[in-house]
Amino acid sequence: MLPRQYDERRVLASTVDPWGRALWLICPDTRFPYRWAGRDVPTPAVLPFDALVVISDRGEVRERTLHGVAVDPDAFDALPGGGFVLSGNGGPNARSGQIFGPDGRSRRRLPLGTHLKHLVADRRAGFWTGYADEGIYSGDRVSAGGLVRWDGRGNPAWTLHPPEPYNHVAEVSTINVSNSAVHAMYRPGAPLAQTGRSGTLRIRALPVSDPFGLAIRGDLLLLLGGNEQGIATTTRVNALHHIRLTDAGAVVVGRDDLAFPNGDPVRRYAHPVCRGPHIFLRTLRTLRQWWVLTAP
Repeated sequence: MLPRQYDERRVLASTVDPWGRALWLICPDTRFPYRWAGRDVPTPAVLPFDALVVISDRGEVRERTLHGVAVDPDAFDALPGGGFVLSGNGGPNARSGQIFGPDGRSRRRLPLGTHLKHLVADRRAGFWTGYADEGIYSGDRVSAGGLVRWDGRGNPAWTLHPPEPYNHVAEVSTINVSNSAVHAMYRPGAPLAQTGRSGTLRIRALPVSDPFGLAIRGDLLLLLGGNEQGIATTTRVNALHHIRLTDAGAVVVGRDDLAFPNGDPVRRYAHPVCRGPHIFLRTLRTLRQWWVLTAP
């Protein structure tokens, strides 16, 4: 929960980092060029600017300053070693990313791709990015990779190249990062890609396609949203599918519906961050609070 002394209207981005800390990136001088999903969307009044990072760690609140932010951030995360990575808007092949060291000073500007959907750091190596179809087909050389692993200095280290018949990657729908392991689902179809620091890739076909959240505990998956083969023809955002992985593939072992603790339904465009057995989720109407859904 963002402490009340901070103005939520100045929050540009928020996430839950690899250590389970809630982070908010705050701009001291914002404007509001448009309204979307029930809230005014802030953007920096000028670039570059000095950003305030608010870190909530099990009730303890700390602040960090990032000096000379030169992108309009829509996603960020904490890196191993104390730094941060930010992703902003920009056309194909633009320098839309920025890496900061533990002293809060800018280390590098770099192309992070266009139409980025997922920016998730891990505890050990660096961070992962996943892209929407508009980015994959945009001509941007980074986004064309679909799913990319980066080291902590911002160098691309791995790109998803699945074998046939799963070789077509149109959009990365969800990504789960735990330490240096990643599980991701992409379209078309319902393939689950699993890899780690070694780069070894395993693909499984799942009975649910296009979820927007994924939690994993051992051989059990929890998928949020998606279409279940033979049952659903449209995506139900609040649907939960419990799946058991097997040597031969996967099978659905349970189904639920998800609502926020206050009773509000989970709606389209709710924002997830998926780490191991947890799906951290927030609504679009507020950036102040994160909820957590844990795979049993």
